[in-house]
Amino acid sequence: MAYEKGPMFSGARLEDADFSRARLHAPNFEGARITDAWLHDADISGDLEGLRLNGIEVAPLVEAERTRLFPELARLRATDPQGLAEAWSMVEELWRATISRARDLGEAVLHERVDDEWSFVETQRHLVLATDCWLRRMVKGMAQPYHPWGLAGSWLTDPRAWGLDTTANPSLEDILAVRAERMDEVAREIADLTTVELKRVCVPPSAVGHPEHEHTVLECLHVILNEEWEHHRYATRDLALLESV
Repeated sequence: MAYEKGPMFSGARLEDADFSRARLHAPNFEGARITDAWLHDADISGDLEGLRLNGIEVAPLVEAERTRLFPELARLRATDPQGLAEAWSMVEELWRATISRARDLGEAVLHERVDDEWSFVETQRHLVLATDCWLRRMVKGMAQPYHPWGLAGSWLTDPRAWGLDTTANPSLEDILAVRAERMDEVAREIADLTTVELKRVCVPPSAVGHPEHEHTVLECLHVILNEEWEHHRYATRDLALLESV
């Protein structure tokens, strides 16, 4: 597949543009208006909030169907310490089983990408970064929270500014050791939660990093839980394809 860093269309109007069989990775459509589109057999994934299709706000409908298909999603939305502890235990159990399954494929396969999405090892690296952003930077207020093996999406144009090593290529076992440390940090933080602490507003340090705006402890933990669940879903999807080869 040919890759192009195409022209910037911010604020532009495109007439009769043909995106058939195109792949748009991490596009930003915030505030965009798409009219008279052909979405036959299109596959769209992303963060839906306020999206309307033919005048209907679809995010609540999509979320209701996702919850029907995946009842465990309701647990990820817990708002009390006990519920969050149960949600995190579920996440830990999901990954324990999946990592055991992944090890059966062998090291080399787990560095392979499926449909140019992150490999299994890269997914673990990204989840380290997600924990560093939302737990270490936000909840714990660390000015330098990032492990150099953390991996961000293409939106991070200068990863070295965060102290990330763009040449890193850790083995599965090496990155899993870091992941275990980060997951233990989350578990300890959740174990010490109180209802008052959940409402605390986290102010990000002035050092470069993400997020850049205030969030409550509960909001930060919800992001971590969602990242873990979504990337586990992607990882198991891709493992099934790798196992079938």
